[in-house]
Amino acid sequence: MAEEDSVPIHRDFSASTGVETSNPHVGMSQDECVDRIRKSLKHPTVRFLREHMEKAGCPVWPRLLTAANCADQGSAGGYASRQGVTICCNHMTIQDEINQVVIHELIHAYDDCRAKNLDWKNCAHHACSEIRANHLSGDCHYKRELLRGFMKIRGHEQIGKDLLQIREYFDGRARVVVSLISKECVKRRALKSVRNNPYCSDAAAKDAIEAVWDICYNDTHPFDRAP
Repeated sequence: MAEEDSVPIHRDFSASTGVETSNPHVGMSQDECVDRIRKSLKHPTVRFLREHMEKAGCPVWPRLLTAANCADQGSAGGYASRQGVTICCNHMTIQDEINQVVIHELIHAYDDCRAKNLDWKNCAHHACSEIRANHLSGDCHYKRELLRGFMKIRGHEQIGKDLLQIREYFDGRARVVVSLISKECVKRRALKSVRNNPYCSDAAAKDAIEAVWDICYNDTHPFDRAP
């Protein structure tokens, strides 16, 4: 039996967490969700994070993962210190969505373990982990932004599906555009999460994102660089 097959996945179908999803009205059965969470444990990035958490002495397993039905219609999953990662099964439709939630939340779990003084009530601490999770998980890859419909960058013209068809896509200028798309996405999604922190006002969330942006966006641990 593969090691991942023995990892316990807790079931809690009354949970409510708050991480953004693009599929709030559909979902999968409990059994299918647990099966797909188990499959996500074989994803190379999930394995990489697990390995580095264990090396850092983090209490990764058991009961790190909870399959849940979430009341918040905009929620894909969440992480809570000493409670672990929640995946909102009623908002999941495909394997890739589950993979992304698990990777994103494991980065939070890694941060929680690595930074011994991390305080989730502190807006700057929360902002830093959200910036890292959105940047390093691949949540803000330009293709995901294209599918979400978020292709407008401040100070730039609207970029649509024709971005994939133009020759400029392969030159240096296009790489700059793609980088800007990713950064705008990271900032938008991180800000949304910190705003949902009951200890952070809208103004405090914005200030926190700006204050920690450079250091946290460029902090790619445990990766050598952003995947």
